[in-house]
Amino acid sequence: MDQPIGVIDSGVGGLTVASELMRQLPKEQLIYIGDTFRCPYGPRSKEEVVTYTWEMVNFLLAKDIKMLVVACNTATAFALDQLHSQLDIPVIGVIEPGARAAIKVSQNQRIGVIGTEGTIESKAYPKALKTIHSTIQVNDLACPRFVPMVEEGILSGPEANRVVAESLMPLKMKNHIDTLILGCTHYPLIRDRIQEVIGDHVSIISSGEETAREVSAILGYKEKLFNGDRTPDHQFYTTGRLDVFKRIASNWLEQPIVVENAVLNK
Repeated sequence: MDQPIGVIDSGVGGLTVASELMRQLPKEQLIYIGDTFRCPYGPRSKEEVVTYTWEMVNFLLAKDIKMLVVACNTATAFALDQLHSQLDIPVIGVIEPGARAAIKVSQNQRIGVIGTEGTIESKAYPKALKTIHSTIQVNDLACPRFVPMVEEGILSGPEANRVVAESLMPLKMKNHIDTLILGCTHYPLIRDRIQEVIGDHVSIISSGEETAREVSAILGYKEKLFNGDRTPDHQFYTTGRLDVFKRIASNWLEQPIVVENAVLNK
């Protein structure tokens, strides 16, 4: 089907999911919107997150998307069930794919999760993990300083190293975990810093790869994959600064992109 896949995120973090979708589904067109003006979502109330999520979704529905990917863990935790019940297109979040990937990798069934305040307080990951494997031991930790740092484009250097080291100290002291879920799609942008601090003995799981696999499987099952031959024209929108979004997105996706401002209906 010659319709695009819609991807939403609170900012630039969902680009880590978009890049996997582009790699695994190279013929599919994406329309991405990042709500960088109101990022981060983590400290916001559930009501705010749900409202902002629907504003992005309605923006994409007007562009006739065939599937919605909620590439934001906080929005997934707070709004996914409502989106499932009210939309007539397939909707996928990033929490369950990340949980499944972690369980496949973990050897000792002791898994750490880092995310925004909203995602961690929702307990969405422990619920998802224990639904799959009831005896899993989960240690979760909010890292509220990561998203603002990433949104500013601080991905390496002394400041990034310091913030990551300070934030992960409580989890590092629980050195029995062998797997760490990056429970925010911004975090893969500082994955190398996180790996250095948490240690090479811990496997790091990002939900992007597993989410892209599920998108491919669902579209294939529903016979909605694009079967022609094309180089897709992806579209990127942001509610915030175009220059910052374009710089981070171009570097992460390793290609020049065109970014437009999105005006969301309140």
